[in-house]
Amino acid sequence: MEVGAAAFERRLPRLRSRVRRAAFLALDMEFTGLHSTDPQSNQPSLFDSPAERYRKARHSVQRFAVAQLGLAIFSNENSNKYVVHSYNFFLFPSTLGVTDVEFTLSASSTHFLSHYGFDYRKFLEDGIPYMNEVQEQILSQHLLAGSSEVSSALDRDVLKKAIDEVTSWIAAAEEESSMILQDLSGYQMFEVQLVLRKALQNVWTQPLGDKKVMVKKVSRQHRQLLENSPYDYCRKELVLLSARGFTNLFQTLVKAKKPLVGHNMLMDLMHLHDKFYKPLPESYEEFKRNIHNLFPVLIDTKTVTKSIWKKCPFPHVTNLLEVYEVLCSSNLNPKGSTCPVITLASDCSRYAEKKSPHEAAYDAFLCGSVLLKSAHLLLCRSTDDAVEADPSFSQYLTVLAEYLNKVNVIRGGVSSINFSGEDTPCKHPPALVVHVRGWSGLNERQIYEEFKALCRFDVRRLSKNQFILLSNKFKHVRPVLQDYKHHPHLRVSVYGHWRHSPRVSCLLQVSGIVALWSLLAFVVGGAPCCSL
Repeated sequence: MEVGAAAFERRLPRLRSRVRRAAFLALDMEFTGLHSTDPQSNQPSLFDSPAERYRKARHSVQRFAVAQLGLAIFSNENSNKYVVHSYNFFLFPSTLGVTDVEFTLSASSTHFLSHYGFDYRKFLEDGIPYMNEVQEQILSQHLLAGSSEVSSALDRDVLKKAIDEVTSWIAAAEEESSMILQDLSGYQMFEVQLVLRKALQNVWTQPLGDKKVMVKKVSRQHRQLLENSPYDYCRKELVLLSARGFTNLFQTLVKAKKPLVGHNMLMDLMHLHDKFYKPLPESYEEFKRNIHNLFPVLIDTKTVTKSIWKKCPFPHVTNLLEVYEVLCSSNLNPKGSTCPVITLASDCSRYAEKKSPHEAAYDAFLCGSVLLKSAHLLLCRSTDDAVEADPSFSQYLTVLAEYLNKVNVIRGGVSSINFSGEDTPCKHPPALVVHVRGWSGLNERQIYEEFKALCRFDVRRLSKNQFILLSNKFKHVRPVLQDYKHHPHLRVSVYGHWRHSPRVSCLLQVSGIVALWSLLAFVVGGAPCCSL
């Protein structure tokens, strides 16, 4: 189901109710871009420590916006039956007040989403606003100060037109008479009312819906009675409620403390923190603590399915839809009365009839379904297929215990980030060292191009004429050592810390110099003379 700004406030109470009753929630996002290429060093690398990867990703998250958020609410209706309500929320940063959010559009991401049918018009025209706590505080201060400043040039033109209409009308208008302002959208409804009330002490305003606002000429006494009464639709708390937009639902997700499921969800979590909670901190450890406090139970289906591939005869797949299809159709997953039954709610039934990859709500539905099917497979394996009764979701959480709060890292120095403990280093194949002879001026990019036909190695300069190569596949190391055994300019060997580390080499050189000076001092000073 698609939800835009026009319908969001009306649907919010029911959404909150469904979240509170859910067994778990699955989430997916689409962004205006993924990885910033400015600077080039921000590209993910196998050399990245968790803190380095966070620093790189943080730079990208701060540049891009969330265009669409998919939320699949899985309710455990009875025994092993799960009913899914899956929602597509088009989002657009809040523009109310003086704060103007800047974000970047990646050409490749725009082309990718357009290819899969993303509606950019809905994103721009009907995107639900959102803001984090810092932005809300700025807006709150703006409202308390009674400022009428607005950030949007379009809104300023609309405001000027509305003020001109009202000032022309009010001069001859009788008390208690009224007029209607039309074609006001979104925040313009609030901004027009706030500006008119501040400028004219003898008017009252009231939204009528359908992009209309009524302006009424009243006495000052009548105006004072109406202000901050239940009839005042511009009270600060109501303005903030509207400006927070999707953040209101985010706060419900946080309070509910339901297990949150995603697929390769690191970027999703970082955007959740940055856009709806607080700007991302510089400290990686602080980010981990914050996320764990917000969502104590995280499940990344990429982490789960990577483990299943090692334990079961799982065919090679490359994306979430293929994982889902394998778990649904192959003999890998046991069939029987105890298997989880997943049913889409009537208002989301189109996903049962049509595949919609890279539509956020559909991917969220796939993600939650993959979780249930993977958990059931693991439960059956742990009990030798002797699952007697319909398993509860708590049983699934028990069998998934080793994967909880471990979020997959794509091509990094760790395989996952552990949000409830220490990160475990990755077991990479041995690093290779390329020693360059008679080929001056080589850089990391040229070394990468030289070896990419054999394997995708990540490259890092070690010294003036040495480079380290790192792969995540053991099978790629031996062919490179063999193929470059007799290369005229490049000598490749397995990296050894004591042999190749610049720090060790420097330490050995310093030690050698110290030893040499000690020897010279001994020789020049000579041994004490023995008198006969």
